[in-house]
Amino acid sequence: MQKNLVIVESPAKAKTIEKFLGEDFKVMSSFGHIRDLKKKNFGVDLETFKPEYEIPADKVKVVNDLRAQAKKSEAVWLASDEDREGEAISWHLAEVLKIDPKDSRRIVFHEITKPAILAAIANPRHIDLNLVDSQQARRVLDRLVGFKISPILWRKVRPSLSAGRVQSVVVRLIVEREREIESFKSEASYRVTAIFSTPREGKELRAELNSRFKTKEEAMDFLQKCIGAEFKVANVNTRPAKRTPAPPFTTSTLQQEAARKLGFPVAQTMRVAQSLYEAGLITYMRTDSMNLSDLCLNACGPLITEKMGAEYHQRRHYHTSAKGAQEAHEAIRPTDMRRESIKASTQEMRLYDLIWKRTIACQMADAKMEKTVVGIDVSNATEQFVAQGEVIKFDGFLRVYRESLDNEGEGEGEDGSILPAVAEGDVLTRQEVTAQERFTLQPPRYTEASLVRKMEELGIGRPSTYGPTISTIQQREYVTRGEKPGTLRDYNVLTLAGNQIADETHTERTGADKGKLIPTDIGIVVNDFLCQNFHEIMDYNFTANVEKDFDTVAVGEKDWTELIRQFYDKFEVDVEKAINEKTDHKVGERQLGKDPVTGKTVVVKIGRYGPMAQIGTADEDDKPRFATLPAELSLSTITLEQALELFKLPRTLGDFEGHPVVASSGRFGPYVSHNKKFASLPKGEDPLEITLERAIEVILAKRETEAKSHLKQFDEEPELEIRAGRFGPYISYKGANYKIPKDAVSRAAELTLEECRNIIAADQQKPEKPTRRRTAAKTSAAKTVAAKKSTATKKTATKTAAKKTTAKKAKA
Repeated sequence: MQKNLVIVESPAKAKTIEKFLGEDFKVMSSFGHIRDLKKKNFGVDLETFKPEYEIPADKVKVVNDLRAQAKKSEAVWLASDEDREGEAISWHLAEVLKIDPKDSRRIVFHEITKPAILAAIANPRHIDLNLVDSQQARRVLDRLVGFKISPILWRKVRPSLSAGRVQSVVVRLIVEREREIESFKSEASYRVTAIFSTPREGKELRAELNSRFKTKEEAMDFLQKCIGAEFKVANVNTRPAKRTPAPPFTTSTLQQEAARKLGFPVAQTMRVAQSLYEAGLITYMRTDSMNLSDLCLNACGPLITEKMGAEYHQRRHYHTSAKGAQEAHEAIRPTDMRRESIKASTQEMRLYDLIWKRTIACQMADAKMEKTVVGIDVSNATEQFVAQGEVIKFDGFLRVYRESLDNEGEGEGEDGSILPAVAEGDVLTRQEVTAQERFTLQPPRYTEASLVRKMEELGIGRPSTYGPTISTIQQREYVTRGEKPGTLRDYNVLTLAGNQIADETHTERTGADKGKLIPTDIGIVVNDFLCQNFHEIMDYNFTANVEKDFDTVAVGEKDWTELIRQFYDKFEVDVEKAINEKTDHKVGERQLGKDPVTGKTVVVKIGRYGPMAQIGTADEDDKPRFATLPAELSLSTITLEQALELFKLPRTLGDFEGHPVVASSGRFGPYVSHNKKFASLPKGEDPLEITLERAIEVILAKRETEAKSHLKQFDEEPELEIRAGRFGPYISYKGANYKIPKDAVSRAAELTLEECRNIIAADQQKPEKPTRRRTAAKTSAAKTVAAKKSTATKKTATKTAAKKTTAKKAKA
């Protein structure tokens, strides 16, 4: 019998750790948290702020299994993650397993390697109740904010909305940036560049004027001067420069760099990093420390010297500058620096490669450069042309890794090219001078990477919450990773070649964005309501200061319940005020004017299903008319004319197969409907202009696609069918989808009803992953399958009982 029980958070980690421990150890997983605050009555005693916990239904079996194994074991080792959340999980485990925290065996490790695990077993500690209190304070505060404000949003804005201490502040960042963009006024100027040839080698030398002109007249005047001017090299300055490698990854810098270099969303980066950590390939991935262990430093030196030479190695020590750094004690790095690559999924290999290169580069020598700046005088003008170049004399860490930058808002910079040889006094030959009209750039919209950087800068959240927060605000539809097509803009180009100046007008697209974070109308309305009614919660400093307060609780310097009380007393006043405040119109409603036909008021507002326009009011004799706002229109910018256009829909185009064909627009975009079936219009097609013939083509194309997706249906179970999907065949049942096992994919269309039911039942018996939330539909479907099996079992039991009764009577 195994004497020791080790409890970790995830099954993947359990498998890896079990390999390192002997036969006396049994490793089991808690699948994340095993207890949570009760759903009823806030789950918090509002007098004492004591949390009220319960074991969720989907964790009852997990807890029972852990209890049973703990009773058989002589020692229980609590090995959840090393952050505050992990400490709280260990405390909850101790509570349900009846282990006194003072007698607990709590082990932590920064990497899942045999030496690290054995060292942790050899050096256990007790549960840190200060860390647990810090996590409880965060959880209780977040529950109070969410459960108190969300119902107000349901009443004042729209049902099913939510607010959160961190998420709402992050939405505010994105809304404020969007408003900066909307109010931005671009200013034009003329940037002048020139191409010269050198006197000795005749090579091209490109330079830019050291000032810009505000008007076309000024630029034209300068080009006129250049026609007869002499261009002489006034000075040549060469100076040494160096570049220093970036420090090793923290959670936030990994998220930013993976977004820039690999195109990974923040949630994907953390998911892949979690897999690498659980496989024992990298250290713990939720950290704000930049420290590297001596083990890592001692491994990097010989490896760099062996591969590139001793001159490439420079030992460096890094220390975190973040206040309250508590998530871990080491940066994110490979557990074995000699493992340059791994065999895994493409995403895991790419992220591992990024981490390995960043780690090795931070222990390498600076790159040495030589920067050259050439000043070129214009004989009959005060302005001067400047040419800049850069030569790498020693590549150093650049041989392995170069850090990416957000290309947000940068103008034209140095090209880093090698300049041709010139000397002071050289007279250059003018080839071409160009004055191009340029415009100041609007503030950039946030990417996920730049938003993480801003959150870290303002102290909003912690490394472990950056990813979940950004995912949450998108899932709640407050923010979308959208596309802005931008607008076309003319710009002027003046070109001097020979003695002639050409004057041309070109066109460019400006303001176009792809994959940037854009607030939705609902996000903007909710943000404005919260800012107006809950100033403190929406204040950036409040959010950052609360995080600092949590840090003081974590080191035992502050009582967490007193911290909550100080907040709650003021917060409750704001809640009551917001509930009782009466307004003449709905939150977020905007009046556009009068309908010229009916004379009724036209407004836009948030409806039950999203942004909408309305003509008339409910208290008038005629019922009000409604129209859904398409995605390209916004509540804050839509005009009366645009709103009235929406009421031209729906349009009846004609009849097809005895049923009318109607073009309209809904919350998911434009579509055509026919005989209670709907087909989305392809991108770019306008429901106000589509013809009957084109609509019929769209309807028939949708039918064809639908027909191909239905592989098999069952008369005895109409809600269950086998379908072909984008990623292969699957089973659809009661609104939920179930993956068909690999060994059955080839014969998916031949599966029997019983086989399908078994696949659904098997899927529901799988343990739930810590990060996964099953849909209500799937749970409902599982219950239906279970109920049918239960009914069948009961019927069998009833028949058996009846047979026994008959037999007894016959015997009597």
